Amino acid sequence: MKMLSYKIAGKQSYGALKDDAVVDLKERLGQPTLGAAIAAGLLDSVAARIDSLKPDYALSDIELTIPVPDAAKIICIGRNYRGHVAEGSQPLPKTPSMFIRTHSSFVAPGEAMVRPKLSNQFDYEGELALVIGKSGKHIRREQAFDHVAGYTCFNDGSIRDYQFEHALAVGKNFDKTGSIGPWLVTHDEIPDVSALALTTTVNGVQVQHTKTDDFIFDIPTLLTYISGFMELLPGDVIATGTPEGVGFARKPPLWLKPGDKLEVAVTSIGVLKNSVVGE
Repeated sequence: MKMLSYKIAGKQSYGALKDDAVVDLKERLGQPTLGAAIAAGLLDSVAARIDSLKPDYALSDIELTIPVPDAAKIICIGRNYRGHVAEGSQPLPKTPSMFIRTHSSFVAPGEAMVRPKLSNQFDYEGELALVIGKSGKHIRREQAFDHVAGYTCFNDGSIRDYQFEHALAVGKNFDKTGSIGPWLVTHDEIPDVSALALTTTVNGVQVQHTKTDDFIFDIPTLLTYISGFMELLPGDVIATGTPEGVGFARKPPLWLKPGDKLEVAVTSIGVLKNSVVGE
């Protein structure tokens, strides 16, 4: 089941995708946001009766927003693909590398990402992200997927000179440099998350293509590690890292510029599309 958040007639809502139409769930479930519906444990009830629900809008009538716009935390994992670590000429990490991104650093699916005035070194990072469905602290490995609501696409747009010369948190948190979406695909639709293929294109040219079996730290390992020091809450987003092919590692480097078109595609999920504009 594909769950999405959107705007229509100036109002924020959420629903389920049914063919090319949207079943609005805000009034039906009595929860203000998709994050609240996840926290209330209502996704299973929607799945059980989705076939009987009549769509309310055509997909073309709505304006997509970030799937969980009220996520308490957006957590990103760095250096989690063997190929990406190799292209940076670094040793394999012994523990996951983690950082936090702010909500203001993201744009919605279809919205333009912004290359800032301060730098031309704007890089793409296509990723698979997961959304937490059930809160947990000290999550056991064998129970990790019980805490996952579903998966989405993620573009961890980065300003490389500020990342490398100032701080990771700076380079990853310029306003409107990342994106999440287009929707959340529930966990039951993806029985083997290690078998997905991730592809990033810039202006129609493939720049990243890797299967998620190249993870250094798989999803159970990540959830066990993070929940050891931080309680994970329903709606929290965790991006699992980017594969090889990023712009800064190319010779010459491939930097995003105004007018570029980006797509991050993950099999069984969909395609996250954004353009680039100058600040």
